[in-house]
Amino acid sequence: MKQAAMLVVILALATLVSAQTQTPPAPAGTAATTAPPQGKRPPQAKTQPEFDAYKVAAANANDPAALEKGADDFAAKFPDSELRILLYRTAMHGYQSGNNPDKMMEMGRKVLKLDPDDPEALVGVAQVLAERTRETDLDKDQRLDEGTKLALHAVETTDTDITVPPGTPQDKVDAYKGFLRSSAYYVLGTIQYTREKYSDAEGYFHKSLDAFPSQPDPLAVLRLALSLDKQEKYAEALKYANQAVQMTEGSQGTTLATLSRNERDRLVQLTGGAPAAGKPPASAQNPAPKN
Repeated sequence: MKQAAMLVVILALATLVSAQTQTPPAPAGTAATTAPPQGKRPPQAKTQPEFDAYKVAAANANDPAALEKGADDFAAKFPDSELRILLYRTAMHGYQSGNNPDKMMEMGRKVLKLDPDDPEALVGVAQVLAERTRETDLDKDQRLDEGTKLALHAVETTDTDITVPPGTPQDKVDAYKGFLRSSAYYVLGTIQYTREKYSDAEGYFHKSLDAFPSQPDPLAVLRLALSLDKQEKYAEALKYANQAVQMTEGSQGTTLATLSRNERDRLVQLTGGAPAAGKPPASAQNPAPKN
């Protein structure tokens, strides 16, 4: 799973949910006095008992399995509550953080059943479909088609359908939107790479990095290098492979760091170039397998 950048969405989500849980239920028939800067208004409870039950369920935010059960119990008791989506969305991110893609997708689908335009759930389900679909899957094309549809819709709804609590600073709203767009384009790039449409994959990975330039994702950078490599654009691919190596220097020994170095070393050998910062290629000591 796309873990590094996912931490950003968890932090952003926590900020939004924290703000929402501090809001008491509005009296029936009373309109909100302060409009959100943009996007959807935060979900609201209709009664105090509903809000109290929501807080009990939300107290399990650090335990996605318990939160899921609490969300189901809450939804059974308050089947029309606007707050159901907050619980399922938080459970989705909890399962993502715990690297449980099947449950993550299940929670994402529950969110989309309540709101088919929710960009977080659209990206979350699309990501699982993109990263967990294998060449041997009998429904490969169907899964990739669905992932593409969801990711494209996430790009469309990011501006209009994120939940923005009143008073949220505009720079945080803009950064969050940038993250969601970046994630959607990353998913689209991954799908095109799986389909061996490497030029299209390259374009989407560029869009992913451009959408959130303040925090480029090393996995997107590496996959951009691989897409260029597949097109025999070796010199350009080496530039991004070097960048991926630099970005993973503090996490040596991880799969992402190892793959980045292997790709860098392969391209150094193909181009006769040099790795970033003048460091000798790792292949000089331990030859890396080629793609």
